[in-house]
Amino acid sequence: MNAPPIVIVGTGLAGYAVARELRRFDEQTPITLFTLDEGHFYAKPMLSNGISAGKDAAKLQGQAVDRMREQLKVQVHTGCAIEAIVPDQHTFTVAGQPMSYAKLVLAVGAEPLRLPLKGTAADHVVSINNLEDYGALFAQLDEPKRIAILGAGLIGCEFANDLVSAGHTVSLIDPEPCPLSRLLPLQIGMQMKEALAHIGVNVYCGTFCKAVNHADGHLQLELSDGALEHADVVISAIGLRPRTDLASRAGVSIDKGIVVNRYLETSAADIYALGDCAQVSGTLLPYVMPIMQCAKALARTLSGQRTPVNYAAMPIVVKTPAFPIAISPPMVLDGDWVIESATQASIRATYFNAANKPTGFVVGGEHLSEYRKLAERVPPWLAPILS
Repeated sequence: MNAPPIVIVGTGLAGYAVARELRRFDEQTPITLFTLDEGHFYAKPMLSNGISAGKDAAKLQGQAVDRMREQLKVQVHTGCAIEAIVPDQHTFTVAGQPMSYAKLVLAVGAEPLRLPLKGTAADHVVSINNLEDYGALFAQLDEPKRIAILGAGLIGCEFANDLVSAGHTVSLIDPEPCPLSRLLPLQIGMQMKEALAHIGVNVYCGTFCKAVNHADGHLQLELSDGALEHADVVISAIGLRPRTDLASRAGVSIDKGIVVNRYLETSAADIYALGDCAQVSGTLLPYVMPIMQCAKALARTLSGQRTPVNYAAMPIVVKTPAFPIAISPPMVLDGDWVIESATQASIRATYFNAANKPTGFVVGGEHLSEYRKLAERVPPWLAPILS
């Protein structure tokens, strides 16, 4: 009888990264991946800056699923939903059929948050969370359009910059006083707002969308301040919610995400989680570099070398050419920002914690190239949380 495989649920960056890293240590153990989509590999961060480059979904696709099967020597089952997991029996169900696993990795990602919008066209609001979503958006933008983006976080700002650069009329709407309000001090957030406005983005802060209605063949947004905004396309970019349903039904502990320790172990034996779905030692970090660090550590654990993940500070490089910055956000908000400079040409600020130690920073302009060196001076991202 063949030994049961290591099963990975999800073929996004996290799922494929684990398989790739595991193959560095182990070329023989069977690995099987299951995914609801077509299983092609692509760089998800490219979704928010591919329009201005004229890249359709096919051009963003990095490796076709058959190539991934061949390259990683794995099985990939596409269009398959894992219906249930029975941890005590080390089984899961697909299409009503039980299957066995030796170890199971949940890399199921996150789904877009949706605003409770009213109006006759509320169901026309779209989110761009995968290659299929991107392809549908790209197909609509064959000529200049009016586009409203709800949410001025990382994805909202990057989309706004990209779409206005592609010749579209863009409105960016957020209830906070400035873009990237969760990551930036207010003064620098206002600089981001001005930079986006300078390239033509209509930035509406301090207000939010209440309703979306059909109006004369277009969409009409009703904002909380009473203003009306018109658009051909409305994109929601207000954030992501970790997918936890499958784990929850299996009795695996969840909180904001699937709860895992530094070994990426869940509350169930031989079940692990990483990526956007995982809450690692209390933290949700839906960024590329933490995912890659988790994949490397988990691959060692799965190969028999139990290895904890230990994030170094990994600055986030924001893909907004109008205002390029790098941010290492403080993990614990117990101090204050100290701003050294905040102009378009010179951005530099440091977050000092309650002990007056630097725990975060933001740089841009002439200081942008300093982010790697500065990252060495702030604590690893998990350190303040675990201390």
